[in-house]
Amino acid sequence: MLRSLWTGASGMIGQQFNIDTISNNLSNVNTTGFKKARAEFEDLIYQTILMAGTPATEVTEVPTGIQVGHGVKTAATQKMFQQGSLQSTENKLDIALEGEGFFRVQLYDGSIAYTRDGSFKIDSNRQVVNSNGYLLEPPLILPENFIMNTLSISQDGRVTVNVTGDEDPIDVGQLEIVRFVNPAGLSNIGANLYKITPASGEEIIGQPGMDGMAKTHQGFLEMSNVKVVEEMVAMIVAQRAYEINSKSIQTSDSMLATAIGLKR
Repeated sequence: MLRSLWTGASGMIGQQFNIDTISNNLSNVNTTGFKKARAEFEDLIYQTILMAGTPATEVTEVPTGIQVGHGVKTAATQKMFQQGSLQSTENKLDIALEGEGFFRVQLYDGSIAYTRDGSFKIDSNRQVVNSNGYLLEPPLILPENFIMNTLSISQDGRVTVNVTGDEDPIDVGQLEIVRFVNPAGLSNIGANLYKITPASGEEIIGQPGMDGMAKTHQGFLEMSNVKVVEEMVAMIVAQRAYEINSKSIQTSDSMLATAIGLKR
């Protein structure tokens, strides 16, 4: 009977993790470029009381056997990289990705991180950076006396801008984006950033709109792909599953109390 207590407890622990995942999704419903996660579970080891195929008589065998499970455990948290909706901002340095790919930014320690958050800014050195001051990679440096209203970023990532006193636009540079064989294998490090891992595979660098890469949209931001209604339904299911596992523990406790009471 103690087996059912621990089995029910594993179910409660699993559903608590499920609620934690759902809560994180809902808390990031307005986070630019956020991708929702899904908790995945698998059953635990089974105790085999009678093996299927065990001879029953000289000419017959046991068809199914007897096995008792020991509950559930968390198997993975799967990042879902479906496209988020695009929101118009009319900001010249806001860039949304439509399709598969990530921007590359250089962290303070010189390492590279990846993001879908295209809300870029200009620092005092006229360099394009993200909200935390990380440099866009490869670097984009705007010329002196540039006119912000003339900044143009095409869908294939070509960046041009006009400067004071010159009617012809100046070619600033070319945006590069990367994609991965297994983007779900990237490691989340916070601040809308991912790091490469052995599971994600090596980065594949390309030009926006080419060879399966995402297109860039200037003046737009990709919003979170979290759907509130779906998360609320998942939360209700997880809550009921948590409750029914707690009921199984209460039932096991009541059965133990009954067995102990037989001595009286």
